[in-house]
Amino acid sequence: MQKEITILLYFLFIIGIGIYSAFSIKKPSDYYVAGKNANFWQVAGSLLATILGGSAIIGTIELSQNTGWPALWFLFSAAIGLFVLAPVSKYVRRYGKYTLPELLGNFFGKKAERFATLIIPLAWLGIVAAQIIAAAKILQSLDFISYEMAAIVATIVFIIYTLLGGQLSILKTDSLQALLIISGLAALVFFSLKSSQTINYEPLQFGSLFNASFSIVDLLVLLLTYSVTFVVGPDIYSRLFCAKKEKTATTAIVVVAFLLIPISFALTYLGVYSGSSNEGIVSFAQHLLPEWAYGLFIAALLSAVMSSADTTLLTSSMILSELFIGDLDHSKSLPLTRWLVIAIGLGSLIIALFITSVIQALLMALAFFSGAFVVPMLFGLLGVKVNRNNIIKAMAIGGVTALLGKTVTLIDYSSIGNIIIISAYFINCTFLLIGKNNSLKTKP
Repeated sequence: MQKEITILLYFLFIIGIGIYSAFSIKKPSDYYVAGKNANFWQVAGSLLATILGGSAIIGTIELSQNTGWPALWFLFSAAIGLFVLAPVSKYVRRYGKYTLPELLGNFFGKKAERFATLIIPLAWLGIVAAQIIAAAKILQSLDFISYEMAAIVATIVFIIYTLLGGQLSILKTDSLQALLIISGLAALVFFSLKSSQTINYEPLQFGSLFNASFSIVDLLVLLLTYSVTFVVGPDIYSRLFCAKKEKTATTAIVVVAFLLIPISFALTYLGVYSGSSNEGIVSFAQHLLPEWAYGLFIAALLSAVMSSADTTLLTSSMILSELFIGDLDHSKSLPLTRWLVIAIGLGSLIIALFITSVIQALLMALAFFSGAFVVPMLFGLLGVKVNRNNIIKAMAIGGVTALLGKTVTLIDYSSIGNIIIISAYFINCTFLLIGKNNSLKTKP
């Protein structure tokens, strides 16, 4: 009963923050970007909490239980992406206002913006679904609720919290949630190192970074489909748009990138260690931790899920609202965005009820997004000359090709699938650069 009460109190606290924040929303920019007044701690805390969503924590642990130490590359890739983003982040905040499609519109025109506002929320259904899957698995593992009912409960909480407070409530809670996440992981690592339980697991060596389950080609594909989404990502950009200054955003990015490195070691170690005992991470933690530390760990996992779910849900809803209204500062945009929060949340729930693998849901969505938007966005930020007439073709064919490649890898043809994914970027570049001499520079 104590577990149920703790989780109930946590959910009520989160919803309470949403209700409190709702009274502070005076204009659309308060809801969308917290009035563009976030300080370093708010931006860094929210960025870290968003990245360490349930999909990253549970996904890294799942991956390390199956592949071993090469799972380090999962969050290493995220850190690499952030280091690449840091020097160009000033352009993101300077040329963007609310969403990534707005940036594409500045670089390539309204057609590109409309295409992105339609496609990105569809791809992001899988990202939101990954958070629901993670939350449902956490609750299910506590043995008082089924997976299906846990997914429904988690979705309801996500929707209510995001619906009410928007970005204001997210920034209020994310720094606290980031602290909870780090504290919970630190507690589990500490007690696992002190444990007298003997478990045979592979020690970390340089050669352990690659094995039969994870090759250099797999790393290249991970960089192309996952790392790049931290260079060009709607959720990452939404944190930058909230920052009060360009320097605030850049500093937060660099600090979070460095923090991800030790966190990656901690998560991968926990996966390798718990995988040797043939237990899920929640059951493993329950057997290993004292009651107070176990409660902290569960709160940390739920915090991770909440912080990522609310950001992805709000970002997707904002982008779709922009498609229908055109200008998010319009008085009609805020009510529509809130209705879309409900619609996208329920759509993601349906996906979560049929796909129960966090990594699968996450990487399928990211493959399509990266194949479609990473190259055009980078070309835009760097001022590369492109053929604007081909921008829609480049995004559509690149995204579909990358998604096809990821699908092929999931049916045990990983080599062929990886080649297809890599080719998506060449296809994208080819369409953009053909006839580029007749085009204008993309940077405003």
